Amino acid sequence: MQIDDRFDGGNIEVVSSDDPSDVQLRIRKDPLTETRHGPREFFQWFSFRVAGARDVPLTMRIVNAGRAAFPKAWEGYRAVASTDRETWVRVDTTYVEEVLTITHTPTADVVWFAYFAPFSQERQAALIARSAQSSHVRLDSLGRSLDGRTLDRLIIGDGPAAVWVVGRQHPGETMASWWMEGFLARLCDDDDPVAAELRSLATVHVVPMINPDGAYRGHLRTNATGANLNREWAEPSLERSPEVFHTRNAMDATGVDLCLDVHGDEALPYNFIAGTHGVPSWSPARAEALQRFLDDYVAATPEFQQEHGYPRSSPGKGNLTYCSNQTAQRYGCLSMTLEMPFKDNADHPNEVSGWSPERCRRLGAAILGPMVSTLVL
Repeated sequence: MQIDDRFDGGNIEVVSSDDPSDVQLRIRKDPLTETRHGPREFFQWFSFRVAGARDVPLTMRIVNAGRAAFPKAWEGYRAVASTDRETWVRVDTTYVEEVLTITHTPTADVVWFAYFAPFSQERQAALIARSAQSSHVRLDSLGRSLDGRTLDRLIIGDGPAAVWVVGRQHPGETMASWWMEGFLARLCDDDDPVAAELRSLATVHVVPMINPDGAYRGHLRTNATGANLNREWAEPSLERSPEVFHTRNAMDATGVDLCLDVHGDEALPYNFIAGTHGVPSWSPARAEALQRFLDDYVAATPEFQQEHGYPRSSPGKGNLTYCSNQTAQRYGCLSMTLEMPFKDNADHPNEVSGWSPERCRRLGAAILGPMVSTLVL
């Protein structure tokens, strides 16, 4: 039996694998991150391959799970597995005494396990290429990441409003990329009247993967140097966070009328949106626009809800290093953070797949209507 993570987005360290009934593993840590409260270690994302274990009952224990970034998020969580890297199913997973234990008997010679369905750089390249074939799309590069990777921007439509959609600030939140597939497919659809309306109302700037280095390296939350990009928006720099530096400069050039930052949440088993109630420029008009957007998203898909989410920031206490808060304050716009679960949607559970790539895609496609309604009113 061989266990490895030497591929795009892989992350695992093998402590011992001699006994299939007691495989000991560790998640590799992100580079040390400097925060307002001092250095912090982030790790939770895992992705690895097991070969040569067909019909062998496996018990794999991630022994440092209790020291992960969000250890309580393991409660009620089940890992995903795939034999073809296309279809991902949930497998038996428990969290006891700070150890995450995955039990599974492979039915094939090779099987992949992950925290959530991975989204590779190759799949990202295919998404960019496929989208760029549309007559509605222009493609450019905002700049380069710390490792020299291109930061692609897709510009879609020619309407007067400037809409920005950003994904994968936190590289381990791969559901953001699956969401982008559904969003971009519908937005580029020649035969979809809602997409045509949005393209006429707005020029939509999409940065599907703003943190390609962290994604390739198998990080949970940071870029190549250990910067948490969603804490860099107040003062981004070329040395620490060029990904945000270049994106924010491009936003300055276009202005922003509507912004959506797409994420995943480790603990909450719901799809929800976090607003920017704590920014100094928050107003009744913006509160009304946000509520209308939430109501429209609920009407567009039963997968979305607005009863569960994050506590609201107190007035004037919003953290302006966040993308949504910074853009809301900087441009005076409706800016939001969309969160999706690593677990399942508790309102509509699926025992086999949990929250899945296909459901992410559908949620992405469903947001076009709420965007249109927001821009029309």
